[in-house]
Amino acid sequence: MKVVSRKLRLLRSKAQKNYVWEWERHSWKPGPQRRLVSGQHRKQGRNNRGVITSRHRGGGHKRKYRLIEFQRKKLEIIGLVTTVEYDPNRSAPISLVHYEDGEKSYVLGCRGLRRGDHLIASPNAPIEAGNALPLRRIPLGTAVHNIELQPGQGGQIARAAGSLALLIAKEGLFAALRMPSGEVRLVPQRCYAVIGQVSWHPGWGLPAKKAGWKRWVGRRPKVRGAAMNPVDHPHGGGEGRAPVGRKRPLTPWGFPTLGRRTRDRHKHSSVLILRRRKSGKSVL
Repeated sequence: MKVVSRKLRLLRSKAQKNYVWEWERHSWKPGPQRRLVSGQHRKQGRNNRGVITSRHRGGGHKRKYRLIEFQRKKLEIIGLVTTVEYDPNRSAPISLVHYEDGEKSYVLGCRGLRRGDHLIASPNAPIEAGNALPLRRIPLGTAVHNIELQPGQGGQIARAAGSLALLIAKEGLFAALRMPSGEVRLVPQRCYAVIGQVSWHPGWGLPAKKAGWKRWVGRRPKVRGAAMNPVDHPHGGGEGRAPVGRKRPLTPWGFPTLGRRTRDRHKHSSVLILRRRKSGKSVL
């Protein structure tokens, strides 16, 4: 077992007896800033009519939503990272930034960015972790995250824990980025991106050691279609453990699944995709 200077053993059950959560040395425990949080209504996977549109969602611990600054509006103003905090709404930690003009905001935690470090959003900012620059001012081969798809829209790409995209080419008004999925996509060079890789929690990526972990995060049990009756699922029925009995696996509503492409073939942004994810085939 890895020995750390500061550790907390979680749940002394047999399933987790060897688990050690390594808390970051500069983590913050008193809680989030009141002015930077808001309440949120848990929809439990239902739409406005109360119909389940996303299965296996519901329950979970109460959360307050942290207002994250995905769009760096404070240009040319230096910010000081004061805390690194846990955010229950995302897989990555967040950092509290105090700007020189007195305002505070939350930004996504960046790998290598610790308490006491400075960051800035500027076209002339140095190429350092946590700084935000337009893609046209970032050198090729740089790892970036929290990337805008349209100028001024705020970061939308590479925001999960451990995510990064690589800037691989520039031509004309667009820059080519290799996404975490392997997709190569064109993004306007005027869009802002943050230098570096998204940070992660020490226990991120570890498998759940008990069913209660899934319930804490709002995930309900998944029942296999083969375990249902034929009235409930196309895979259901039969004597004992019967096979699917169809040419291909189907969803509960009879549509093909497990390999069927779900992206709209006529989506307008498809012209900006140079290479599809995982397939390696050019679409231009």
